[in-house]
Parts: sequence; C-alpha cells; structure tokens
Amino acid sequence: MVICLLTAAANLAVGALVGLCGVAGFLLPMFYTASLGMNVSEGLALSFAAFIVSGVLGSWNYKKAGNLDLAFGLRLSAGSLAGAVLGVRLNLIIPEEQVKMLLYLVVLLSGISILLRKDNGKEKQSNAEGFSIEKNLPVTLVLGFLTGAICSMSGAGGPVLVMPLLVVFGISIRTAVGVALFNSIFIGLPAVAGYLAQCDLMQLLPVLLTALAAHAVGVYYGSKNAGRINQGILKKGVAVFSIVIAGCKLSGIL
Repeated sequence: MVICLLTAAANLAVGALVGLCGVAGFLLPMFYTASLGMNVSEGLALSFAAFIVSGVLGSWNYKKAGNLDLAFGLRLSAGSLAGAVLGVRLNLIIPEEQVKMLLYLVVLLSGISILLRKDNGKEKQSNAEGFSIEKNLPVTLVLGFLTGAICSMSGAGGPVLVMPLLVVFGISIRTAVGVALFNSIFIGLPAVAGYLAQCDLMQLLPVLLTALAAHAVGVYYGSKNAGRINQGILKKGVAVFSIVIAGCKLSGIL
C-alpha cells in the first residue's frame, strides 16, 4: 500500500511536470530504483509504461494543434522501434549496478542539457534548399534507431534526447516536441514488453495500474495549466533538482 501511494504521488508530480513543460519523465526510473529500491527491470517497466501514456496524451494534443508531422514521426518511430528492442537486450546483459550508474548519468546529463538549453521562442525552420531530414529516409531511420536504443537502455523517456536533436536538424520547436512525444510511444512499447518479461507481473500489477492512472491525471492537468506558469523557471528547477540528486547518487552521498 505504501509503495502504491508513493508511486501515485511520484507519477502525479512527474506527469504534471511533463504536461507543464514537456520534461521530467527521466526522473521516474531513478525514483523507482533509488527511492523504492526496485530492481532495474521493474523500474524501467513502470517508467516506460508511463511514458507511453504521456506520449499518447501529449502527441494527441500536439496533433490537434497542428504541431505533429505524423508522416515524419512514423518514419522516425520505425527506426526507434527496432532500436528500442536492441536497447532492452543490451540493458539485460549489463550488470545491474552499472545500469543504475547509467540511469543516474542520464539524469545528470539531462538536467545539464535542460539548464543550458536556451528557449528563445523562435521557430527554427528547415531550409528547403539545403538538407531536410524529413525528406531523408536513411538518416531519419538511423536517428530513430540510435535514440531508441539509447533511451530504452538507459531509461530516458525520449523527448529529452530526441527533441533537441530534431531542432538541430532544423525541425521547428513545437513540431519537434510533438514528434518526440509521438516517438516515445514506439520506444516505450518494446521497452515495456521486454522489461515486464523479467518481472513478476501479478506482483507488479497493482503498482503498474496505480502509476498509469496517476501519470495520466498529472499529464492531463499539467497540460491544461501549461499557459499559467513560467515554463523557463520550472524547467530550470527540474534541471537543478535532477543535477543535485543524480550527482549525489553518482558520488555515493545518497
């Protein structure tokens, strides 16, 4: 019961942050493994199940707003689906303590990335006369494969890695967020299947259902109130918290 209550609180909070500013999902694997003491497979199964929920809700909202390039998202996700399968297999053959260190490192680097990223509100558009990743299927598939493998192996949700890379390739910021959320569904599906296969499903089921319900509520209400809060300050707060916690775990303080 205590684990379910803590899981509900964490997913409600992280879901709200994802709905408000699009980041923070990467904190869930660390919560499960570091705070609740779950093994890596259990923590990642629960985390990626939540990422599927936020991906579905978030990408649906971005699609309605006209900020999801579905055709490009499907091509990118085809690569991610295959990459996620490989990432799960790699995770399962790496010693658990090393995987935990990888999780904390990803959280640390994600926090630093958020803190250093400048959201100036300008829409960066692809140059029609130059390189366009939307029109280059091989590059799109390779990008999807690599990010899918890294995310499923490390526990990163997807948007925190995929979204900045898409912006670098010239995708507008809003479309990059929409595509990254959609892409996280396809990273999450093989990840959940792979990690759940290593768990006692009946024992984990009450926690899983609690996590999904709480995360969905958090994402929904967070997205409904996203315009009422300074997202820049919120992102910096998430980044600082992530850096401090991950740094303490990596250094052995916690």
